[in-house]
Amino acid sequence: MTSSRPLVPRQYIVSSALIAILTVLATVVGLFVPGFYRDAPVLLPQVYGQDLLTLIVAVPVFVVSLYYATRGSLRGYITWLGVTSYLLYTYASYAFMTAFNELYLVYTTLLWLTLFTFVGGMVRLDARALKRAFGDGPVRSYVAFHLLLVVLIGFVWLSEILPAILAGTTPPSITEAGLPTSVIYSFDLGVILPAFALTAYLLWRRRPWGYAFTAVLLVKVATLGGAVLAMAWFMVQDGQPVPFPQVIIFGSLTVLSVLLMGRLLLAIDGSQTTGRPIAVGETSRDR
Repeated sequence: MTSSRPLVPRQYIVSSALIAILTVLATVVGLFVPGFYRDAPVLLPQVYGQDLLTLIVAVPVFVVSLYYATRGSLRGYITWLGVTSYLLYTYASYAFMTAFNELYLVYTTLLWLTLFTFVGGMVRLDARALKRAFGDGPVRSYVAFHLLLVVLIGFVWLSEILPAILAGTTPPSITEAGLPTSVIYSFDLGVILPAFALTAYLLWRRRPWGYAFTAVLLVKVATLGGAVLAMAWFMVQDGQPVPFPQVIIFGSLTVLSVLLMGRLLLAIDGSQTTGRPIAVGETSRDR
């Protein structure tokens, strides 16, 4: 027997509350304590932009979407998961890339809390219910967006990486930041872009998890794209050069992700509920 009510277990509600509290602490300290970050000057506008977007957009959306998820909203549930994935990406980056500071243990705690919450939340998401809620609407625009993101982001990063490899040097963005390598390159090329490619394939085949990954990733990209634009604004204020093609690419992807995310959320039947455990004897073929 399965439950028709959304199941956001208490442990994920508690972990989400801790995530919200620690994220507010980390961003407020980062933004308002002078000289807190010890990173290279070229990196400071990026962490300030990330903190600002996280504080004024990600945290409120995270809290509100969790509230609606606990009340049975499938839209709330997938939005909550999407913002959780954004926070996971953010604090994995902070834990591995930012210079050591007094909030190091906060970053590592946020890393495991967001990972725990995201994985647990995805496991409990009923992908077949999400597919039914979406209906028989066209998916080509979503598939095209996934593939476009893979091509454009791959092009941006590889245009910096490949010349350095061929010349036996290091990309300027790494040397200027005083880093041994780029965590962002590693995350995007090793995790994010393959995830979008896989999602495009699953969605094109109309597999339930293609819909689930699409919903979550669109929320993540919309949030992360906003953070990238905030970083660019801080860089301009700091007098640093901002690569115009990158701004156009990331800005366009952000706008597209917001439009597609809104279209998907509106297409979902509001009467549908969220995740549930797999019942004993239930087939997991479509999960």
